[in-house]
Amino acid sequence: MPIKYAVDILAIGAHPDDIELSCSGTLLKHKALGYSIGLIDLTMGQLGSRGTSELRLEEAKMASKILGATFRHNLRWEDGFFEGTQDHLIDLIKEIRNARPKIILANAIQDRHPDHGRASTIIDRAAFLSGLVKIETSYRGMHQQPHRPSLVLHYIQDRFVQPDLVFDITKNFEEKMSAISCYASQFYSSRNKGPDTPISTKDFWDYIEAKDRYYGRMIHCKYGEGFTSERVIGVQELNGLI
Repeated sequence: MPIKYAVDILAIGAHPDDIELSCSGTLLKHKALGYSIGLIDLTMGQLGSRGTSELRLEEAKMASKILGATFRHNLRWEDGFFEGTQDHLIDLIKEIRNARPKIILANAIQDRHPDHGRASTIIDRAAFLSGLVKIETSYRGMHQQPHRPSLVLHYIQDRFVQPDLVFDITKNFEEKMSAISCYASQFYSSRNKGPDTPISTKDFWDYIEAKDRYYGRMIHCKYGEGFTSERVIGVQELNGLI
């Protein structure tokens, strides 16, 4: 039986909206180039100060349509308290083996929110362990074959990290902002009342643009998204470099 959800790129975030804020421009760019993408949220953002976890799931569903995702799964881990336990690792290994991505996009290696760096480590571990033959898993009753992605890239979130590579998302920036706007409960709106958070101010929208302009300037384009890699990146030809 063919694998139902196999994709080229699998983006994983600790919370719904992590992906949209930090790497959705890159996903939109590659979707337009013919790549298939899948999305996984580790938690429902249960501890978010604004909105509810159920609302976050609905917002994530709307954003997924804009991103053209083949699927979006939420593992419903405990927001703020998840750890790299064996159960958590097996959960994620099953998703990786089912999606069989060539590339994984993961949380920032360090950030203001402690969930981000912790998720980064767990995703790295699961991506490696997913390739080990002696770890046996099944998905919906079907035995899974080992699979290890070729590359794990970490997107950059709230805190500055020197990128190892930057993607030009100039043509995708407006659509990225539309995907982020799906999370109306989390961000500034004159109609949305709730406690102030670091991301709920009107200025935060300016920060998103300024951040992408900064990384874009690094590669001489208007908007960019930066990523880090723990291993050296190989290229096939010089024409792919800008």
